[in-house]
Amino acid sequence: MKSKLFMFARTAFVAAALLLVSTSAALAQEGEPVVIDSVVAQVNGDVVMLSTVKREVKDAVDAFKQQGVPEPKAIEEVTKRQPELIASLINELLLVQKGKELNMTEEVETEVNREMLRVMTSQGFKAVNEMEEAMRREGIDPATIRTTLRTQYMKNAVLSREVDAKIYFGASQDELKKYYDAHRDKFRKPEVVTLSEIFLSLAGKPEAEVRVRALQLLTQLRGGADFGTIAAANSERQDPSGNRIATQNKGVVGTFPLPDLKTEFVNAMKNVPVGGVTDLIRSDEGYQILRVDARTPASDPKTFEENQVREAITVERRDKERGEYLKNLRKEAYIKLAPEYQATVGPLLTTSTLPTGTTSSTIAPATTNPTNKAEASGSKKP
Repeated sequence: MKSKLFMFARTAFVAAALLLVSTSAALAQEGEPVVIDSVVAQVNGDVVMLSTVKREVKDAVDAFKQQGVPEPKAIEEVTKRQPELIASLINELLLVQKGKELNMTEEVETEVNREMLRVMTSQGFKAVNEMEEAMRREGIDPATIRTTLRTQYMKNAVLSREVDAKIYFGASQDELKKYYDAHRDKFRKPEVVTLSEIFLSLAGKPEAEVRVRALQLLTQLRGGADFGTIAAANSERQDPSGNRIATQNKGVVGTFPLPDLKTEFVNAMKNVPVGGVTDLIRSDEGYQILRVDARTPASDPKTFEENQVREAITVERRDKERGEYLKNLRKEAYIKLAPEYQATVGPLLTTSTLPTGTTSSTIAPATTNPTNKAEASGSKKP
């Protein structure tokens, strides 16, 4: 059976390559054929194409740029980590194939439709086709969005059923109690803080000037100036449409468990009382001043809660077990890399610690659900 699979896979690989060359030759008409696309990897009966890799590279670069990373540095970082991206695409194909084998296609399609309906409702459309037409006008292809969602949901569904659920339900009562006793700190309710911010962007400005302005605002705040008034007049954080947010919310950011915040924020707020402001916080994007609006202290759990402990064990073991699961999928699959990728991508396919994230999100910051592109595009009905 396995030899037949290999024969089919090799046939598909050659057929894809021949199709690309013949198409390119026809387009070139004269001289050497111009390859417009090529096969990067064969994964059983599917292929990872160079055009897909290029698209993921572009998405990753864009994600870095949205975080304030200069384009040359973003390109350098993504290029350096391109082998990880290709390996993740291979993982992704294997998980999709496994999901189809487990008859999860209908379940995943239901989730995709549910997500599209959620976006439709949140954007004020009366029908999905009306929303999709608006997406096309904004340069967003609804079919591409649906394909991306299918892949994400299929991947997550397979890993959840085949790995996470087995960890979650696999622990005995005795193991749960021992884990709880040994890790009581994990089950404390964390400190929660409510924050407001003033943000000054570095984009297109000399840093020295931005810092001086930020220090002036900090001096005013510590002199008794109203934070909301200063934020509304000066904070430069924008919504997806390019409008300054602070004019509406006076800088209020929200309420967060302390462990969910970046380390630099936690450190900056360490000795700041309620109503106080932090020193300047420097990031790649600009300078921030945070005000601590409220604090709820951490507290110990009152009783042992089985589900909480099962969740904690699952989170702790999940990455390692998912890595092992993917390693086994790759071991059982037919995977053929194009020669130019064997030295860089090949070693990644033998490890059990390969990132399991989706393609460009594996190497880029601030990933979001793909339908957020539709929500952020300004395509909402007037």
